Amino acid sequence: MADQKRQLFDGLIRIHVLLHAVHEPIFGLAMMKELEHHGYSIGPGTLYPLLHGLEKSGLLRSAFDRVEGRRRRLYKITPAGKRALEKAKLKVDELYDELHEEHPRKVTGKDRPG
Repeated sequence: MADQKRQLFDGLIRIHVLLHAVHEPIFGLAMMKELEHHGYSIGPGTLYPLLHGLEKSGLLRSAFDRVEGRRRRLYKITPAGKRALEKAKLKVDELYDELHEEHPRKVTGKDRPG
């Protein structure tokens, strides 16, 4: 069940990561804490492959930086990531509207003119 739940929320987590990366460089531990704040329980074994996947797909780029004497990988959003985030915002808004409709549009063809 946990795997099914994670699969359901994977896209939302990716959008959340891009949302924060558009405002500031992010790093893994801070992102895990931010996601936890929103009720997502995600560990490094899930988050880092997700970050690497976003980087591999060209939505994020990373570089190492020194923070308090420690080396830390910071992720920044790319122009492609910004475009993807804008498209995702539109789809999330559309889904939000449909989730709150009293009578969502039929998908089975019944009650359609035709």
